[in-house]
Amino acid sequence: MLARVERLLLDLSVIAIVGLAVLITASVVMRATMGGAVPDTIVMVAELMVAAIVLPLAAATTARAHIVVEFLSKMFPRRVQDRLVVAGSLAGCVALMPLIYAGGREAWETLHSGTYFFGELGLPKWPGRVVFLLGMAFCWLRLAVMAVQDIRTIRAGGHLDAPHDAADLMGEP
Repeated sequence: MLARVERLLLDLSVIAIVGLAVLITASVVMRATMGGAVPDTIVMVAELMVAAIVLPLAAATTARAHIVVEFLSKMFPRRVQDRLVVAGSLAGCVALMPLIYAGGREAWETLHSGTYFFGELGLPKWPGRVVFLLGMAFCWLRLAVMAVQDIRTIRAGGHLDAPHDAADLMGEP
């Protein structure tokens, strides 16, 4: 179930990137040919960038594709490396908690207050806030699930798998 949600979030981030490309291209073409641009381009680009960056975090976590520094950790025995991976997952969970709290408060306030961006279109602020909260929450959930699974693997005497290609973990050929 979680993998399906991660796949959906990943697909939505791809749609956001395509939307960014179309919006920026249309704005540039309109500016060059008609002297104007798409209304509220800056607001829409900012909101789409949030989706493009935050939504795929859970999928990147599943693929263990976050930036890591292995210079020192590769010198340790495999058991120590496995424990460092678990410690990193737990530290990530702790680090995301204030972001989720703040994102939840912000999403709640914008949903209930009905605030919007000042501009020609009067776009609401809540979609970007909700997208941020969803992305962070699913990244936290994936980190927590992986930490539990990794702890079980270590306790059973196994070793954690090396990072895979993201396409392999997302079920693509």
